[in-house]
Amino acid sequence: MARIAGVNIPTGKRVPIALTYITGIGASTAEQIIAALNIDATRRVNQLSDDEVLQIREYIDANVSVEGDLRRETQMNIKRMMDMGSYRGLRHRRNLPVRGQRTHTNARTRKGPAKAIAGKKK
Repeated sequence: MARIAGVNIPTGKRVPIALTYITGIGASTAEQIIAALNIDATRRVNQLSDDEVLQIREYIDANVSVEGDLRRETQMNIKRMMDMGSYRGLRHRRNLPVRGQRTHTNARTRKGPAKAIAGKKK
């Protein structure tokens, strides 16, 4: 099992598909990586030599923000918005939807389970 950026990528899958198991690498980034390293897209991870796996690992370390670094950067951006007091920061702080979704109904994922209101029964 190949280990790249702290993630065990599946060995039986094609290389571009297996690379998407790493947080921060999607389909298009995976295609760019294998194109830059001249690796055939139809090959499986278990068919790669140790040298090729090392090349992929070094390329990702040098050119792509992944896993812990990416998560840390995202959290820092959210914290910055909250500290600034921007609208999006306030929505994050109150644990409400950030991107303009309706909250009168719905938004249960973000707001949590519905709470009963006392004195509502008639």
